[in-house]
Amino acid sequence: MKITFDKAREQDLQQIMEIENSGFSKAEAATKESMLERIKIIPDTFIVAYDEERQPLGYIVGPASTERYISDDLFEKSTPNSPLAPYQTILSLAVAPAKQKMGLAGQLLEHLATVAKQQGRRLITLTCLKTLVPFYEKHGYQVDGISDSKHAGEVWYNMTRLF
Repeated sequence: MKITFDKAREQDLQQIMEIENSGFSKAEAATKESMLERIKIIPDTFIVAYDEERQPLGYIVGPASTERYISDDLFEKSTPNSPLAPYQTILSLAVAPAKQKMGLAGQLLEHLATVAKQQGRRLITLTCLKTLVPFYEKHGYQVDGISDSKHAGEVWYNMTRLF
């Protein structure tokens, strides 16, 4: 299967939301409105893996930030990426259930890292549940402790990757 990586398109919103809702609980998942806002406002850091027919297989998205760690307000409101922001966030990384275990999530992480480096970011930051810590560690991230996030009432771990 040939996979291409490109910016998210508004016409893919429904499929992106299906992938989002398959990877996150209802409380954790982004709303359709916030995902559309991300597509429009931060297209350079909303990367989708597409198959040969341009069907979304998975995606990664997050805004640039001046804060080292993700705050809950980033999940609610998108702002354009500042060229001066030193950090790249990851708010969502999800792959369609039928396309998991193929290395797509790792490839999406690398594509975003390439964009972040090109934009002069120093570090990528994300929060994840304890069960995902080993996955991110395998991809070069380190645990920086428990996050202050109260998102979805879960315990989140701050993870970062330096360049």
